[in-house]
Amino acid sequence: MLMTAAALSVCLVSHAQVQRFTSGNITYSTSSQGEYSVFSSITKYLAAGDEAALSSWFADNLDVTVISSTRNCSRKQAREILRNFFNTNTPRSFTVSHKASEGGKKYLIGQLNAGGELFEVTIYATSSGGDTYKIQQLGIARQTAVY
Repeated sequence: MLMTAAALSVCLVSHAQVQRFTSGNITYSTSSQGEYSVFSSITKYLAAGDEAALSSWFADNLDVTVISSTRNCSRKQAREILRNFFNTNTPRSFTVSHKASEGGKKYLIGQLNAGGELFEVTIYATSSGGDTYKIQQLGIARQTAVY
């Protein structure tokens, strides 16, 4: 199951001298040490619809939700699911709306403009130590208007 917005209240990020820059349709963050955030490559691949490069960030098995279909699948199966989604919904841009971190866990929420629609993307990644993160959960849902 994907993390909910309510669960984010426990995932706070402390930023020490974070700088932002824009390249194309994506805003990247860098730390004072000049390191890109863990999500910089992932957001670039989402915006480009590059499921092959994105799949290099997948855990061996992960939960994937696209629209209303949820599956626990292998890296190869998840790549195929995303390939089908990107073939139907050509990405135009991706905007990060929220990032959170706690220990070896990172969480991202963003909006994907694809195929003339807006989709909310949620990503949950973990690290078993060091700086290598793997996506454990990926969700893509049609964004609904709030009135």
